[in-house]
Amino acid sequence: MDVLGLLLVVMVHSAGIQDRDGAKHVLTRLATQFPGVQLIWADGNDAGKLVEWVAATRQRTLSIVKRPRRTQGFRVLQWRWMVEISQL
Repeated sequence: MDVLGLLLVVMVHSAGIQDRDGAKHVLTRLATQFPGVQLIWADGNDAGKLVEWVAATRQRTLSIVKRPRRTQGFRVLQWRWMVEISQL
């Protein structure tokens, strides 16, 4: 999704594929179809090696939007709220 909440890329894969591995397919298509997109926000599940992979292979920045420590209950996080709303 972009910052307006518009879907840019949608892919469906089997449940046997980890989200991080599926993300590589989505990010490859995103880089091809929308070359101007340089900054991508994701939740903490996509941290780690995926951040490095995006920088090395797609020449983009994957920024992880983390929830503040000691936060209880629902809290709207800047930029991540659009994806969370779309999953309702």
